[in-house]
Parts: sequence; structure tokens; C-alpha cells
Amino acid sequence: MGLGLRALTRLAGSDVVDRLGVRRPAERAVYRATRDGFRVVDRAGRTFAAARRGSAPARLPTTGGSGGLFDLAPTDEQEMLVAAWRDFAAEQLRPRADEAERATLHDTFREADALGLTMLGVPEELGGAVSERSAVTAILAAEALAHGDAGLAVGALAPAAVATALALWGDADQQATYLPALVGDDVPAAALAIAEPRALFDPQHLETVARPAAGGYVLSGTKALVPRAEDAELLVVAARVDDARPALFVVEPADGGVLVRPDPAMGLRGAAPGRLVLEDVRVHRGALLGEADPAVYAECLARSRVAWAGIAVGVARAVLDHVIPYVNERVAFGEPISHRQAVAFSVSDIAIELEGLRLVTLRAAARADAGLDFAREAALARMLCDQRAATIGSDGVQLLGGHGYVCEHPVQRWYRDLRAVGLMEGVLLA
Repeated sequence: MGLGLRALTRLAGSDVVDRLGVRRPAERAVYRATRDGFRVVDRAGRTFAAARRGSAPARLPTTGGSGGLFDLAPTDEQEMLVAAWRDFAAEQLRPRADEAERATLHDTFREADALGLTMLGVPEELGGAVSERSAVTAILAAEALAHGDAGLAVGALAPAAVATALALWGDADQQATYLPALVGDDVPAAALAIAEPRALFDPQHLETVARPAAGGYVLSGTKALVPRAEDAELLVVAARVDDARPALFVVEPADGGVLVRPDPAMGLRGAAPGRLVLEDVRVHRGALLGEADPAVYAECLARSRVAWAGIAVGVARAVLDHVIPYVNERVAFGEPISHRQAVAFSVSDIAIELEGLRLVTLRAAARADAGLDFAREAALARMLCDQRAATIGSDGVQLLGGHGYVCEHPVQRWYRDLRAVGLMEGVLLA
């Protein structure tokens, strides 16, 4: 990095750049390289090419409703998948959660890829593993993995969100180009980048701009808290087109113009979040996802919020599973502290709130699977999980007293992770 900066500075100070007429580009290069420690994302080793070309994209059918019966009981297949995810979370994610706060665990993400998470939203004919759309299954995955660690779960599920977006809204060429890699053996690091680094961020009013250009668009703007950003090989980026409509674009960072730096946050550190700067990134017209249909972007936000509610449910259950044995084993004044009404009522409140959060989240996912309007249910899940899950995290810390404040116990990390649920946009899809 130091050698590169010295070379760029020497170039900018040379009269050669004036003779060539590239003074301003040279100065911009120095500025971009030094500003806030950003570096160019370079993943030239990965290229995406269409494996097949068809006249129409493949879409998963809906479940068609449940005949008027409201039943959220998981199927046998879902129960088997959840068992595998729970084992992985307990054996791989939970033991490495503290380590993930300090370093990116590339090997853990590769092991998570072997679970087939990217196949959950992709039709079988495109290499997926399902015959019907199943947001419920995606929620069960988020819940099971977040029980191990929310940050690592988000990092593991981020490529699945991109695969689901392409399956839901991609055209035939986009699906043929990107889905084979996403459902293959070497899954690329991919992310759905919507959030921007400003207070009171509104995903309907984006500052990232997509300007029409010859044969495509030029994207400029900044995205925040993008999981595994430094390893990104494929992005779905939200930007506003010339008439201010928000839209989604498929971006390959290897094509140039994407700068990245670490973006550490209060929680979700296991996801290795980073900040991306798009410096006049050129994409062809075929990179536009869903033809800039406002309904596509609205559905993307709703599905993302339901998925984050699933993460909240998983972490909240981890809190409950930790505090119950703690209060039963912790002795004060000659008896377990669970014998005190205040403690017992706090634990029961966590259990009650958790069941409510899980019900409203699965209800939203079930309506999405049935092809029904689920905007109201998604909003309820987001609001309740934002408010109540954060309270569950706080209560977990409180119930452990001084132990809740120290890093020896995981409740402090779960509290920090739960604070993200009401702030994050994008990244995940149900």
C-alpha cells in the first residue's frame, strides 16, 4: 500500500501528466487511494459467463395458499434441514463467534457454502434445490444459524440473498450468467447492498445514482455495512435511476471502479462488514434487475425485513437458552436466583415475546410463499423485532448482572447484534 501511494504521488507531481492531459484523473487517483483507507476491489480471478441462454427466465411457483388453514408446522424436509443447520451453528459458528469479531473467517464461510444455502431460492432447473418458493425455509435457516452467531450467519446467508434476487427478478441471461456459480461448488462472495452511511437512512430515497450512458448506466455512490465487502465478487446494488425511482443493478467489482474499506460496527462483526464506494462504475443495460419496476424494489425491501426478523428470532432464542440454565444455577443468598419473582418473570417475558416474534415472522414468510400481499406482515415483523428483540437482548445482559457486561459470556454480543435488526436494509432475503 505504501509503495503504491508513493508511486501515485510521484506520478501526480510529474509534468508528464500535463503533457498527456491527464492531470485531473491522476489527482483523482491519489485522492481515491488515500481517502479513508479505501482500496480498489479486485477479483479478476472470477469471471461470469452465461452457461446457457433461454428465451424466458425460470421462476419458482408459489405454494398457492393453504386452503384457508393457517398452519406453520414445518414439513419433514424442513425439519431435516433445520437439524443440519442447528448442528452447524452449534459446532462451527458458536465456538468461533468471538474469533469472528476480530478476523474474517473465510474457511467458516466456505464450510457454510457446503450447506447449500444459495440453492434455497433457486429453481431445480437452474441448479437449485426447491420446486416451490419457500421464504419460510429461508427464515428457518436464518433462525437456526443466528442461534450460533448472527454475524457469521449474515455473512453465510449474503450470497443466498443474491441468488434469490436473481431467481425472483432476473431475466434469462442474468440467471444463466450468475446462478451457475452461485449454486456451484465454489460460491462467490456476494451481497445485496442497499444501506447508505447517513443518519435516518430511507431506502426509498437513495443517494446512490445510476445515470444513463451509452449502452447502460454509470453508478456513483456509497454503500455501508456490506457483508464480506473486501472479498466481494458479485453485488446487487440499489441506486436511483434518472427519474428518482430506486432500482437494483448487478455489479461485478472486478470490472473496476469499486473501492472498499472495513466498516466495523457495534454488532454483526462476524459478517466482516465493509463500506463500498462506487466511482463511476459502468454497467451494461442488461445489469438492471427487474426492469426498474417499483414493485420489485418494494418486494425486495419487504423480503429483506422479514429475513432480518428471522435473524432476530434466532438470536433471541439463543439469549433465552443461555439465561435459563444460568438463573437456575446461579446461587445468591442460599438459593438459585430463579426463585426470585423478578428474575422468573423476566425470563418468562423473554419466552412470551419470543413466541410472538416468531409467529409474526413466519406468518409474513408464509404469505409471501402463497403469493399474497405480505407488506403489512413484513412491517409488523420488522417493528416488533426492532423493539422487542432489542429488549430481550438488554434483559439477557441484565439477568446475568456483572457477568452480562464482560466478554466471557456471549449475551453482550447478542445484545449488540440485536440492535442491528431495526437499522439494516437489504443484505438478506426471505
